[in-house]
Amino acid sequence: MRIAVTGGSGGIGRAVTTLALEQAHHVVSIDRVAPPQAAQPNVVYIQAELTDYEAFEQALRGCDALVHMGAIPAPGHHPDHVVHNNNVVGSYNALRAAAQVGINRICQASSVNATGAAYSRSPRYDYFPLDEHHPTYNEDPYSLSKWICEEQGNSFARRYANMTIASLRFHWVVPERAMVLNSRANLSGGAAKHLWGYTTFDAAARACLLSLTPKFEGHEVFYIVAPDTASDTPSLELQQRFFPDVPVTGDLSDHRSFFDSTKAERLLGWKHDEQ
Repeated sequence: MRIAVTGGSGGIGRAVTTLALEQAHHVVSIDRVAPPQAAQPNVVYIQAELTDYEAFEQALRGCDALVHMGAIPAPGHHPDHVVHNNNVVGSYNALRAAAQVGINRICQASSVNATGAAYSRSPRYDYFPLDEHHPTYNEDPYSLSKWICEEQGNSFARRYANMTIASLRFHWVVPERAMVLNSRANLSGGAAKHLWGYTTFDAAARACLLSLTPKFEGHEVFYIVAPDTASDTPSLELQQRFFPDVPVTGDLSDHRSFFDSTKAERLLGWKHDEQ
């Protein structure tokens, strides 16, 4: 396939490009900044703003699939309206341009924060582990933007019957678990707002490419999170210490994750720790 990757110069974008090339695909890497690496065979680099619809649509022409990773990845580093508007408009443009040029296989980056989590004043959870049915309590511009991006996926899937869209809820994407375990937030106790979750770059990239050959129709949301926490403390002990009033409705034994990613295993054939 010829795969367009927005945010191609970012961490997940680079990981997707590397894996796509290993699988003999061709890549069109689209980003607002120049690529950090030297030119590679079978990769075309296009520097463009995702909010420039005409340039974006032109960049997608001739592609078979789209992996949309281009977005502001967190609140706090830009004004709230910039974070929200950039992510929402970028996602809409990605979906609309894909539909216009005939791309029917789309993966877009969402976040566990679409339901309101790490960036909330006081995160609200109805049960653990979290699955895709959990309601949203988002309150910050980034989390709101990710929720809206998912709703845009629903809208486009209703409009274009042949389109399959996967919104992947990543969490704290890092090269390896140890980076989260030793992070400042984890050591200071701030990881409770993140529910001690993480995703590795390799696992994120595999999920992206698997979602382009789907066993589902329309739009689906998936948690793409490691099956264990980035904490040495057992999960039930963490739940009792930090969230004693939140019911446990699934398996939190040992160091199991507070996020349930079994839907991705079932529909995408994805596992975080590939054997």
